[in-house]
Amino acid sequence: MKNRIALFTITIGLSLTASVRADDNVREVQTKLRDEGFYSGEVDGAYSSDLSAALTRYQIRNGLPISGQLDMETSEALGAKPAVGPSTAAIEQRSSETWRRLRKGERKTSTTARRSETVATESRERSSPTDEAAETSAETRPQSAPAATADISSDTTKPASAPPDTARTSAESTEAEAPPATAPSDTGSAAPEFSPERLRDYVAAFVLAGLDKNVGAETEFFADRVEYYDSGLMDREKIREELKRYDERWPERHFWVAGKIDVEPQSDNRVRVTFPLGFKLRNANRQSSGKIDKTLVLEPAGDDFQIVAVNERKD
Repeated sequence: MKNRIALFTITIGLSLTASVRADDNVREVQTKLRDEGFYSGEVDGAYSSDLSAALTRYQIRNGLPISGQLDMETSEALGAKPAVGPSTAAIEQRSSETWRRLRKGERKTSTTARRSETVATESRERSSPTDEAAETSAETRPQSAPAATADISSDTTKPASAPPDTARTSAESTEAEAPPATAPSDTGSAAPEFSPERLRDYVAAFVLAGLDKNVGAETEFFADRVEYYDSGLMDREKIREELKRYDERWPERHFWVAGKIDVEPQSDNRVRVTFPLGFKLRNANRQSSGKIDKTLVLEPAGDDFQIVAVNERKD
């Protein structure tokens, strides 16, 4: 009996030690991602959707396969150990949460950062000019600044919307010119800004949604009718059917950004986003790999974007 109790105690002790080490590993990853500007949440050792979104951003920027997980390739790039993954159900739920967060461009701010922002705000208020001067300044402030050149990197791939016999793709870091911010829509809600960071997150979300176990999740990114590759206008349901067939053809998929992301403003408040997407596809003994140039045409939809056209060109 004593031996059993001793063995049980040792087992519990080893499990707790492994858990602490895993938490320390995640804390180190959180710290590194925070220092590089990818993560703004708490450094608490928790493997959350905030961390998953930060890992996705890191993967895009560094041309790594997009997974939102601390997988082998990503952990090696970060100089960390691969995280012990949660259950399959938890991974699937986190994947959906991650691409939804990226799509909205959400970044959770840590308690420390919020305190710093509060102190900075109070300091500005104490040293700010009178209300009258501040109001005058606001009236003369230009509504939009000139377009700036910024680094855009993305590990996006052609996820959900893959045409027959083609691969879903991902994109790599690029230098692109950010179009000016869009004006408010007629409905009164502010239109989203076509900033490099926002577009990178949006493309990452689109690619990650293409790997979601809920096949066809990418259709949430599309307008009601889309110029879909060489098939002309297609509605969401037909696109969903195409995606299901694609998933059956290639159930195992990996995508990464393989070059620059080019952003080109279009007429009618639209923007064209083009990026090279590397891919590896597998179905039992069948394999396919390569790179394509993926193009998305986006337009504002409330405070979000929607895809109105998608196409690709093989290298």
